[in-house]
Amino acid sequence: MAVARGSDLVCPRIIAKNPAVNLRSSVLAVPVGLVKLRVGKLGIRVQAIGNAESFQISESLEGSLGFDVMSEGELKEKGFMGLRKTKLVCTIGPACCSIEDLERLAAGGMNVARLNMCHNSREWHRGVIRRIKKLNEEKGFCVSVMIDTEGSQLHVVDHGAPSSVKAEDGSIWFFTTENFEGCRPFTVQANYEGFSEGIKVGDELVIDGGMATFEVIEKIGNDLRCKCVDPGLLLPRAKLSFWRDGKLVGKNHELPTLSSKDWSDIEFGISEGIDFIAMSFVNDADAVKHLKNYLSNKTPRSIRVLAKIESLESLHKLVEIVEASDGIMVARGDLGVEIPIEQIPTVQQKITYVCRQLNKPVIIASQLLESMIEYPTPTRAEVADVSEAVRQYADALMLSGESAIGSFGNKALSVLQTTSSRMELWSREENQQSGLHWHELGLSLPDKIAEQVCSRAVEMANKLGVDAIFVYTKNGHMASLLSRNRPNPPIFAFTDNDSTRMALTLQWGIVPLLVDLSDDVEANISKTIGLLKTKGMVKEGDALLVVSDDIPSSANPTVYQSIQVKTIV
Repeated sequence: MAVARGSDLVCPRIIAKNPAVNLRSSVLAVPVGLVKLRVGKLGIRVQAIGNAESFQISESLEGSLGFDVMSEGELKEKGFMGLRKTKLVCTIGPACCSIEDLERLAAGGMNVARLNMCHNSREWHRGVIRRIKKLNEEKGFCVSVMIDTEGSQLHVVDHGAPSSVKAEDGSIWFFTTENFEGCRPFTVQANYEGFSEGIKVGDELVIDGGMATFEVIEKIGNDLRCKCVDPGLLLPRAKLSFWRDGKLVGKNHELPTLSSKDWSDIEFGISEGIDFIAMSFVNDADAVKHLKNYLSNKTPRSIRVLAKIESLESLHKLVEIVEASDGIMVARGDLGVEIPIEQIPTVQQKITYVCRQLNKPVIIASQLLESMIEYPTPTRAEVADVSEAVRQYADALMLSGESAIGSFGNKALSVLQTTSSRMELWSREENQQSGLHWHELGLSLPDKIAEQVCSRAVEMANKLGVDAIFVYTKNGHMASLLSRNRPNPPIFAFTDNDSTRMALTLQWGIVPLLVDLSDDVEANISKTIGLLKTKGMVKEGDALLVVSDDIPSSANPTVYQSIQVKTIV
């Protein structure tokens, strides 16, 4: 590791303290020692403590450890390496909205609960959010809440039925913006008055990316009379798109990214203390920046903004959107309407790669286990699809209709959990991390040093075969940099900021813990390891790699970013 000092590069001299520390029987003895560098007021400390200076647990412990009961149980049952790294997002709907249903999902591994603001009333969403928070407080779960904005898109407002309605081959349907109540057979109400502008007789009207297809046979003012040429289902709030000569007729560019309803939903989310906002149909970075600025001025709570990649325009401006966002959702369903479906696999891989290079969490969404909406077991192709997303090191996988309206939501969640755990094990065995070169993110020297510290820490953790990485962090930045490197051992992120804790529920391999932290790094380490030992989650002989970005609040501080290796006795 080298650090710039003025115009020179200074390579630190390793001072061996214990040249043959054997952390565990399966790890080769390696030279370790103490490195201390100073650049202005910033110092880096790399310290290894082996058997001769093993870590002693304090007899008197104060404070509590905010440990998710699911992670705690999984750790006790499977050990450090058995902890699942890929996070799981569940869409909450009528099939899983009771407190009993939500507790089953949380116990089954749900890390993030997604609320789609396209559906249900605001009172319904409020009830779900408060039930999730109650479970977190009373049952010890750590489930964060995400709202997904409706976005400015063409969709069905009403089709005269409470649920889905079947469009038969050759049937004639009337698409209108006229407001009506009750049932009008073969009549569909669209949400946008100008939905038919620029549309010609002979164009195709496609429902939800191909669930059903109609041919426009007549224009009557702003309305369209259409013939069903590809029969299928019209679901509530189904999305509409128009095609001509095999190409999409673009219309979303005429609409704002966030509608007036979206802004009202965002205000609602702020008041309910949500953790994430997923923005639909983001076409450029400006919309993301605008929302982030609005949130920073509106609330002291840190609410992360995720951009949904679901349009051709968003792909053209992918890098700038990822840079502006706090994370990305790959909405493959809507994206598959705008680009040829055969391009979806390569586009998914590209988006995942860009997100990891820029250190932003990425969720793979839409139709992961679509057949499980109706059936108790997935297709083998769906399992392969899930496995590929895990192999690409996506941060999270998301269930949509499978959990929201399906009959087998808990089974679908179990499939995601077992499949991702098995694929993570295979990836470790295959060692797919070798040869990766990271885009440098930091502009300032401290930020560049933080990147190098985390990169070297993960390299050490993997080579030494430590059981876990502990990171002490205020804003989660060092934890996310460790996650970016996808280490073999799990990352335990200790923070005293609840917003940071909830944000880290979405990042690969991180187990976030809420704990009171002091300015004394060694005291924090002693306290947290002591609490874990009393809970039976660490034991004698466990090897831990410890990283910290804690900054003392005392006057004229020296900032330490440290790497330590400790064994428990």
